[in-house]
Amino acid sequence: MQVSVIIPTYNEEKVIGKCLMSLSKQSLMDFELIVVDDGSTDKTLDVLSNFQFSSNKQTCAFGVNFQILKQRHRGPATARNLGAEHAKGSILVFVDADMFFENDFLENLVGQIDGENVKGTNSHDEEVGNWENVWARAWNYNQNKGKGMLRRRAKTDRVFRAVLKSEFKKVGGFDSGGYRDDYSLSAKLGYEAKVVGAKFYHNNPDSLREVFIQAKWVGKRKYKLGFLGVVVALLRASLPVAKMVGVYKAIKYKTPAFLLFKIVYNTGVTFGILEYYLFGKGAK
Repeated sequence: MQVSVIIPTYNEEKVIGKCLMSLSKQSLMDFELIVVDDGSTDKTLDVLSNFQFSSNKQTCAFGVNFQILKQRHRGPATARNLGAEHAKGSILVFVDADMFFENDFLENLVGQIDGENVKGTNSHDEEVGNWENVWARAWNYNQNKGKGMLRRRAKTDRVFRAVLKSEFKKVGGFDSGGYRDDYSLSAKLGYEAKVVGAKFYHNNPDSLREVFIQAKWVGKRKYKLGFLGVVVALLRASLPVAKMVGVYKAIKYKTPAFLLFKIVYNTGVTFGILEYYLFGKGAK
């Protein structure tokens, strides 16, 4: 089997079903599917059970080899590495549970990997999958982006969506580091992924609770300039700044709810920074 698709999950009961069904319609069907549950406390595993015939390794409802692995909550990087350990494919594809795909996504993503000139790929053909939700739109507005999440034209990217398993194993996979853990692979390999055309959709947080949780995760990372960088980050996330930016962008994007979004988002980032630097609670 040439391709192994690896999906880390953590409390993804709302979206994992759509992700799996999207993968079931791929034009490239010669792949195995490995879902690694990262200690979910919701009904994610119940949803996954609808796609299996037995509790172990088997053929799933849509015909590809399918297995579910479990680990305690340690973060997506560790989950991806665990999936890679069990993968049989020569090409590893890493996607998230809140993604869904055009039918030719896998075919286009891995089609140019030849083991010599191209050892890994990513795609910038990405759109927000739940654009109708006001909080999902606000998430993009917060980054000064519209419905298309990645608009810049580039030939390479620091994030690998697909990579040769031999290259992945050579450097020991991803480093666990929270918000930027998916950048660690290119840093260790010493080169970036080739950008190819492979259309997919990615859901943004669609409730204020999810906005807060995701923002807290974003805050839990190392900042340039050490302590000074942390102070600057806290100032940027402060309530006065949140209100000022919130009002400005609420007007700019004609979305009054953005003010509340920005206050919740900045509060989440602040909590994340403080937890990380005061209590040593890393992002997972």
